[in-house]
Amino acid sequence: MKRRSQLVSHPSIVKGAVFGALLCTGLLGQAQVRAEDLPDDFASHTQLTVSGEGPWYRLELPLALQLNARQSNLNDVRVFNADGQAQPYAITLAEPQRQDDQTPVAVKWFPLYNSDDARDAEPRIRVERSSNGTLVEVQPQGEIEAGEEILRGWLLDTSPIKAPLDQLILDWSTEREGFQRFSIEASDDLQHWKRWGEGQVARLSFADELVEQRVVTLPGRNARYLRLLWSTPQSAPTLTSAQVVHTRPGVLPLSWSPSIDGNVEKPGVYIWQLPVALPLERMKVAISQPNSLAPAALYGRRDSNSPWQLIDSGLLYRLTQNGRDVVQDEMELPGDVVQQLKLEVDDRGGGLGSEAPKLSFAVRGTQLVFLGRGAPPYSLAIGNPTIKSASLPLSTLVPGVTPEKLAALGSAKLTVTPVAVAAPVAPVSTGPDWKRIGLWSVLVLGVLFLGWMALGTLRASRSR
Repeated sequence: MKRRSQLVSHPSIVKGAVFGALLCTGLLGQAQVRAEDLPDDFASHTQLTVSGEGPWYRLELPLALQLNARQSNLNDVRVFNADGQAQPYAITLAEPQRQDDQTPVAVKWFPLYNSDDARDAEPRIRVERSSNGTLVEVQPQGEIEAGEEILRGWLLDTSPIKAPLDQLILDWSTEREGFQRFSIEASDDLQHWKRWGEGQVARLSFADELVEQRVVTLPGRNARYLRLLWSTPQSAPTLTSAQVVHTRPGVLPLSWSPSIDGNVEKPGVYIWQLPVALPLERMKVAISQPNSLAPAALYGRRDSNSPWQLIDSGLLYRLTQNGRDVVQDEMELPGDVVQQLKLEVDDRGGGLGSEAPKLSFAVRGTQLVFLGRGAPPYSLAIGNPTIKSASLPLSTLVPGVTPEKLAALGSAKLTVTPVAVAAPVAPVSTGPDWKRIGLWSVLVLGVLFLGWMALGTLRASRSR
């Protein structure tokens, strides 16, 4: 009977455990709700003004505001509405801005011949190139007798252009009119060719009117050589000019910091401490004294416990020539996250003075896109050393996003210019973490409650 009574009591134990677990879950859920992000959890707040249709808004984050962050990856940034509710957001880095150079560049061209019985085959050629890859001469690989050659197309030497090719501008002899179609192929070694599509030029005259189409669109990619093969070789025109319009390399948008002071470690060695660790792209030293010349090496590290790593070396100077200053005061950085910079200057050039010069630095332009919900005005909060990131992928926040759609979003601006606040080297605890204490208290009480119920049920079963 005693064994039977113990077995009967087991469901009571299970019910008590389940009840206790549900109770703990409910208490934990309430604790988590109370632990949601609140505006008071952040050190800095700036109100935003929005314009455009929304509901998405795009905000350029100035570096002065980012310096108020307590985490280098901007995990501690949030956007709140008037009711203190956090808004969904995404952080994106600015893309390099391509600059179109509309000035056509003339390129060399060479005829490609085939024999009459192989007029549709790809021309086989032998070439002579200079040391830098520029074509000097192009000849058929086999002998072609006079009168049997067919002009199959043209080979264009675009090797001097180290940029994406956007347009091709052709001109040809006047005896050929009508429409001329051709295929476009690209290569870097004259052995392997990639198809770039087709092109068409046209020249039509009637009475005193002339209609021309000389521009062909290219796919915006790099190539050392282009091959144009006419669709109807027997009517291929004779080129008189070939030009290319190319795109200059993209310019990376940068956001510059205010100037910061440094310290002198020893003569010719200067150290600067950034308010927060950041992925730096460039740095600029204020050279105040004219005719200064400073061969220098730049080092960086993330914190005082890390070893110094060489970043760049070069020549900094401020020289007066023909009545004006010629200045080289910037150095490039690879985008690594650093919080300390050290500049070692060779004093044989005169140095940069007995005091550390002021320094400013730049990071890649950063945008924040948020989905506005609830009542405005919205505000941006930043500065929390322990909070986790809540950033979404941009494609999730804005379904079907494209560069054009991103540019057309509503805009948000800061109502005041942010002022950088110096961040402590290490987080300083200002008091008890009541949220964590409360959470652990709920867990301990839940375990004690479950143990008390199990012990009481076990005693009851033994007394039967």
